[in-house]
Amino acid sequence: MTYAKGKYALAISDRSGLQFPYNEMVKEWTGAWVHTSEYEPKAPQLMPHEHSPDPQALEHPRPARTAPESLVLLNKDPFITYASGSGIINVYSPTNGRTTGDTVRFRGSPYVSSSSDTFLDCEDVDGILGSTICRDAGYTITAGKYVSGSTDTSETDWYHFTASSNATTGGIKGGGYPVSAGPSTISA
Repeated sequence: MTYAKGKYALAISDRSGLQFPYNEMVKEWTGAWVHTSEYEPKAPQLMPHEHSPDPQALEHPRPARTAPESLVLLNKDPFITYASGSGIINVYSPTNGRTTGDTVRFRGSPYVSSSSDTFLDCEDVDGILGSTICRDAGYTITAGKYVSGSTDTSETDWYHFTASSNATTGGIKGGGYPVSAGPSTISA
């Protein structure tokens, strides 16, 4: 079927109700017959792009690794002797996460030379030599602070060990800085 060209025809706009030349009319996305000056394109929000779902897994997954043990830097003068004639030394180490039976080795500052890399001993504390505190084998510790002849386990920022020599005064703080604590297997 053929239609007339509408060269002289007029049309009424569905939007404004005004009369316009038929040849200047267009059909809008809503289906309304409107003049070209009244035409409004479809808003982009009404035509969302298709999105694929989020991926659920990695293509080449690997199991989580266990982090290797490392040294923990202690605060300045972290050691406090318990009493005169006792080898018990309390160690202040906030949020240390250590438990009774752990083996801990103490170290002074790192020392680098042309022949070897090592750690220096920490400073002497109350008559106990720094070399005794920083022995290679380390110490088996007990969680909690040693006070009044027993271990206070509520003191979670503390642990203690017994050195092979005794303090001369007791209650003395020392060790210097830097002092680190960690497993005996780590070397410089």
